Amino acid sequence: MLKTADLIQIRRHLHQIPELALNEFQTHTYIKEVIQGFDQEHLTIREVEELPTALLVHIDGVNPKRTIGYRTDIDALPVQEETGLPFESKHPGVMHACGHDIHMTVALAVLSYFAQNQPQDNMVFFFQPAEESENGGLLAYEDGVFEGQWRPDEFYGLHDTPDLPAGQIGCRLGTLFAGTTEIDVDFVGKGGHAAFPQNANDMIVAASQFINQIQTIISRSLDPIHSGVVTFGMFEAGTIRNVIAGRAHLEGTIRGLKQTTIEQIDERIRDVAAGIARSYNCEVNLNFIQGGYLPVENDPKLTENFIDYMEKQHASQFTITEPAMTGEDFGYLLSKIPGTMFWLGVGDEHPLHSAKLNPNEDAIEPGVKAIVDFLEYRMQEK
Repeated sequence: MLKTADLIQIRRHLHQIPELALNEFQTHTYIKEVIQGFDQEHLTIREVEELPTALLVHIDGVNPKRTIGYRTDIDALPVQEETGLPFESKHPGVMHACGHDIHMTVALAVLSYFAQNQPQDNMVFFFQPAEESENGGLLAYEDGVFEGQWRPDEFYGLHDTPDLPAGQIGCRLGTLFAGTTEIDVDFVGKGGHAAFPQNANDMIVAASQFINQIQTIISRSLDPIHSGVVTFGMFEAGTIRNVIAGRAHLEGTIRGLKQTTIEQIDERIRDVAAGIARSYNCEVNLNFIQGGYLPVENDPKLTENFIDYMEKQHASQFTITEPAMTGEDFGYLLSKIPGTMFWLGVGDEHPLHSAKLNPNEDAIEPGVKAIVDFLEYRMQEK
């Protein structure tokens, strides 16, 4: 099994070579080289032609009753690193600002343990590209990656969080992460001179009213118990102060803890858009993009088992967490294969996606031990 010093070295190397979605070629090569250094007796390494930066590893179980899957994401973000670390990113404008270098390191450690200590059940490790964008989990599933011996009966995966102390495990029944839908809105009216508004059709006004009305969806159309968020972070319109804008463009995000909530928000946005189009005599064109970013809904039975084990065997290291409005495309895989996602605390003052995020490496060893312990326990169950 990989030792702590090896894991730190692996993590720091991965941190230096961050790559964006579907372009994780250096990362893929390095992960494969590390895995090839393990005992290969019970391992099968698989590459995917349709998804060339993905990597899967199958471990034959001694007396398998099931196939247990473990997934880690491998891509990075378009963020210029500002940590000043001696092992900071060597790729300008790209950084592991979401801690996927920690995710990969933990996965490699767990894999190395079971390569050396043959598990009771079969195992499939999935090193997934394109979590931050491009729906890597959905792409893999639709490409038929999880068929035959490569289909887990249950799937597990973690996400690091700076909000928990280093090494602490967090989980909850139900939804862990929200689902996300990106939305683009285009308004088409009629431009004109600022002095003659009666001859034009102002899309800044129309788009502004649209945004104001959208904000009432959360407060007046949803059950208050069912959380949701609609945020428009980009508004483009106009060219100069004395010309009425005939076009406007908005880009935003929709988030909900249940897929039904997201679909309800989508439908109400369509209603508002239709009303704005009628009121302002303009076109309002909507484009919703959800892809694989469904809510991360933990399987009730598997998650209750995970929580029960952690509370009994790693009580000082475990906590029940609240749901988060961040998105994760593991939600798509959990909509197809039952499983559990959980947090691993990395205790940092900077949030995920920050240019200064610096996860505490002390989280790695206790995180690995808790995961290995749980998986071995799970394999003893009927």
